[in-house]
Amino acid sequence: MLFSRRKVMLLTVQFRQILKKIVSTKESMGDIMKTSSFALTEAKYVAGDNIKHVVLENVKEASLRVRSRTENVAGVKLPKFDYSADGEATKNDLTGLARGGQQVQQCRVAYIKAIEVLVELASLQTSFLTLDDAIKTTNRRVNALENVVKPRLENTISYIKG
Repeated sequence: MLFSRRKVMLLTVQFRQILKKIVSTKESMGDIMKTSSFALTEAKYVAGDNIKHVVLENVKEASLRVRSRTENVAGVKLPKFDYSADGEATKNDLTGLARGGQQVQQCRVAYIKAIEVLVELASLQTSFLTLDDAIKTTNRRVNALENVVKPRLENTISYIKG
């Protein structure tokens, strides 16, 4: 029984830490998304409206990968997502007039930061939901032990003694 209470406390501490991280990540996400959207607008303005075709021609395969793994916290397997960059950045220095390639690269960097934040947020929220279910289940088990199993055993022991 003591072990189960400790497990609930450990899971609750982890739950609160994840909740704090989610709040801070969501606060930073607004600024990062605003910056990346503005970078796209700048790139479209400088490089012209045909930016989409130029970018698509230079991309051969995805350079950003998301991998999943599990992390064990007090017997609960929490899903975690990792972000990794596999490829080299493509250079678009000659796109359009007036430094269009530089604006495209700045836009790319801004959106990579946005993807990093989104992957981190997805990982945190998935772990949050999994941990919430585990805490509810563990609390039910602890309550069942304390309120059903333990009284039955105590009654049986008192009956045998009597």
